[in-house]
Amino acid sequence: MAQRLATEYVKANLQLTELQMNQLLNSMEHLFVHPKVKVLESGEQEIVLVDVSGEEVHLPIVCKDGVYLCELSCRLVNPRLTNAVRKLFMTYKGDGVVNRIYQGFTMKYYYVHGSVQRIEEITSEGIRLVFEHKQTLNDLEQLFQKTGVEEEITVTYKDIDFWLDQRNKAVSNNEIKFIDEKLRLGTAKWFAMEA
Repeated sequence: MAQRLATEYVKANLQLTELQMNQLLNSMEHLFVHPKVKVLESGEQEIVLVDVSGEEVHLPIVCKDGVYLCELSCRLVNPRLTNAVRKLFMTYKGDGVVNRIYQGFTMKYYYVHGSVQRIEEITSEGIRLVFEHKQTLNDLEQLFQKTGVEEEITVTYKDIDFWLDQRNKAVSNNEIKFIDEKLRLGTAKWFAMEA
């Protein structure tokens, strides 16, 4: 199995409530990572995650309307720190691109709300799609929302109703034959759409 050399977070974003921010700070200790909160000159905050080995990662935090926003761009080598940031990213449903770098290739993961949407393998030969999330539930919801068939059934039903009224008014056999053919075609179409 290939040994991972580093993990890069490229324009990764997290949004946390105040409660989630407190949970984040409390959850890091059991991962052997110690969080420190720094208040910068501008009044913004920065969370520094420090591994027991001394490696650290800085998470700049901006608070807007009670929501803490973090844009993360960093390169991690230490496995414990890498694991801690990965758990943070997944738990708080981050968005962004994560590169997992191996000898000779890179695996590029695209995340939306903490779940992988796409994985690409990048080598010297080019880019190969490994995985792409299909929006099956979303596609089904859109299909369910379509009302085109129901509208066509309504139009066909009104058409049949019109021809039934015309049949009641018809006097000649030619008119009745013509109307009966229209009714036969209309009802066949209606039953097919209802099925």
